[in-house]
Order: sequence, then structure tokens, then C-alpha cells
Amino acid sequence: MPEHVWLLPLKNLDDDSRAIKLGEIADLEVSGEQRMFVGDPLRMTLVGLAEESRHPFAIDSNGVAVGVLTLQAGAAAAAGWADDGSAWLLRGFLIDRRQQGKGLGTLAAGSAVPAAANLTAALGGGQAGVVLSVNELNPAGQAAYRKAGFEDHGQYLGGGAGPQRTMYRAF
Repeated sequence: MPEHVWLLPLKNLDDDSRAIKLGEIADLEVSGEQRMFVGDPLRMTLVGLAEESRHPFAIDSNGVAVGVLTLQAGAAAAAGWADDGSAWLLRGFLIDRRQQGKGLGTLAAGSAVPAAANLTAALGGGQAGVVLSVNELNPAGQAAYRKAGFEDHGQYLGGGAGPQRTMYRAF
């Protein structure tokens, strides 16, 4: 298992660096069974760059993007959380299918929590942690989130791909 991954905040990169990372993100692959759980990596990232409340990150390992994730303010209820403002929503999270099984997802999910805490400090939000929803038919995802310190907070039936588990980790 690798020792670390880097979360590169795409909104903070200069234009050339961002273009390089977007090219790498465009090359990420999603397996057939994952398509029901996640969207197109480049499209999700571009939406994140365009919206003020979203903060997309490239997940880097050994200097290349191996995945993406987005932290969004004011949207925690979309994961079954009681309110929108007390937690960052972790969304659009995926690891390239060729890189799966190496522990990168667990490392990235764990790294998203201090990244969210830094965003809260920089932007002055009132968030105290990170919430996500993971499909009940995705046991590998649930296990990776648990290993990264997220706790199950129950079932959420609002997801478009069937029943979800709401998971949360405080800063």
C-alpha cells in the first residue's frame, strides 16, 4: 500500500498546471459496474470548477492523477445529513479502475477530511466534518470509508442509484 496521496486543489493551480491535471483526469477509467455509482471524471471536475460551492481535487500518486474528488459546501443534505451547513459533502469521488485495490481510495478519503478543515478555516464556514453517501451495493467503498475513519450514520433513500449509507467523519 502506498504511504500517501496528494490532494491537489484544482482551483488553486495556475492555468498550465490545471490543464495538465485536467488532461490526466480525462484519461481516468471507470469500470462498467462503477458507472452506476459515479459519473464521468472530467465532467464532474469541470462542473466543480464552475461552481463556487464546489472544490474539486485531483488525487495524485507518484506525480500523476489517479482519481478525483470534490468537497462541496452547503450541500450535505444531498447525502442524507440533517442539514446543509454543518458538514462538507464529499462527492464525485473515484479512483481510476487500473489503480484500485492499492489503498488509494482509503488514503484519499482520509486526506479529504483535513482538506475540508483547511477550506473551513480559509473560507470561514461552520462545518465540523465531512459527510458522504455510498451505495449499499458498494461494499468495497463502504469498507474503504470505514478504514479512513468515517462512521455509518444510517440508511439514506434519496440517492438516484438506490439505497445509500450516510457516512461522516469529524475534523
